[in-house]
Amino acid sequence: MTYRARVETLYLLGFSLDLVNMFIGTVAYPAIAADLQASVPQLAWIGNAYMLGLTLVIPLGSWLAARLGERRVLCLSLALFTAGAVLAGTAPSIEWLIGWRLLQGLGGGLLIPVGQAMAYRECPPADRARLTARIMAVALLVPALSPTLGGLLVEWGSWRGVLLVSVPLAMVALALAAWWVRSREPVVVPALDRRGLLLGSLGLSVLLVALSLLAEPGQRMLGAGLLVVATLVLALYARSARLTDHPVLQWSLLRHASLRLAMLIYLLVPGTFIGTQLVATLLLHRQGYGAAAIGGFMLPWAIASACAIATTRHWLPRIGARPLLTAGMGGQAVGIALLIGLPASQPWLPVLAFALMGLGGSLCSSSAQTLAFQTLADAELLPGSALWNLNRQLSFCLAAALLACVLAVLSSVLPAHAFPLTLMLAAGMSLLPMLLLWRLPASSLALRASP
Repeated sequence: MTYRARVETLYLLGFSLDLVNMFIGTVAYPAIAADLQASVPQLAWIGNAYMLGLTLVIPLGSWLAARLGERRVLCLSLALFTAGAVLAGTAPSIEWLIGWRLLQGLGGGLLIPVGQAMAYRECPPADRARLTARIMAVALLVPALSPTLGGLLVEWGSWRGVLLVSVPLAMVALALAAWWVRSREPVVVPALDRRGLLLGSLGLSVLLVALSLLAEPGQRMLGAGLLVVATLVLALYARSARLTDHPVLQWSLLRHASLRLAMLIYLLVPGTFIGTQLVATLLLHRQGYGAAAIGGFMLPWAIASACAIATTRHWLPRIGARPLLTAGMGGQAVGIALLIGLPASQPWLPVLAFALMGLGGSLCSSSAQTLAFQTLADAELLPGSALWNLNRQLSFCLAAALLACVLAVLSSVLPAHAFPLTLMLAAGMSLLPMLLLWRLPASSLALRASP
């Protein structure tokens, strides 16, 4: 096996671990609530704590990799992740469980950006669309299969098995990282931007707490207040970053138009689908669809997503990103629009809607994943990966929180039009990146050939 193949395998293994731990736990919540006497907000923080850990440590990835070396950082990340999984799976109370999930997220947050930067660095530019296709295939399959595996583990054993299932895989990844990754001497790096790290971590922490509270009907005023606090702290962080020669996150990389566009697309297309899925679930439930039927609509979404990934792999190097991204944004917007005024007597319509959302969303996400790293130099891949993964984590929260709040407000003031107006907003959000896409010159969207 070539070194490139080893690095890609290790990254995909780590990415799978991250996705499993994001999607497998939900099915165990009822059992955890009964065993640990946990409230609904506490159950929500089982997932939120993991995401918070990921988000907080991602900015440190590039600095630590330069200071300690990539192999050491990967081994440290996997060791923390494994320890967090074992401790969470044996936690005696819900409070300890949430704390250990935070530790597990801190480990995973180091793993993803460092591994991703290594994988793209070892991959020639002309082959990065194929690498992206493999990444997106993992991103499709793991979330689709994880809940089923989690349900079987709960039925056959205990909810603790859901949290412990990733331990053997993490230990294999740890052994492979120590064996496969070439040792590189640490390099001299500037002093850590402690003020930026403090302000950024505080701002992101308050932001994630605010978003989680905004999703709670009785906590929205507190969530809105914390959202204002988070905005102020992040504004202070932005000012500090502008005045710092070596900020903890290299926002100067956004001078690359392709990275800037890719981050915006991921935030507003896959991110919007997460929120749309919540709104659509509530709408379909009101119209009499059962949980199994609503879950079944994700099957055409998954099939269409697989087709989109294959399409992107084949056509992105040939026709460029602009037509694929335009078709993707339009496809998702049309799919969301089909849910407006959805009649309960036509179940084929939500099937078509979810298929279009899967096709459009995955055309955008797979194209954006390749585009994000296309113009970055090798030295920029690691800090660029940190920016990309931080944006990816926030995309899971921001659009969903916004659409949930809009639906709640409209349900109280315009109850008859709440769902149509919210879905119209979601369709419009899916199209917003097109304003930037068509302003960029075609040269900034073309794929680089191998040197």
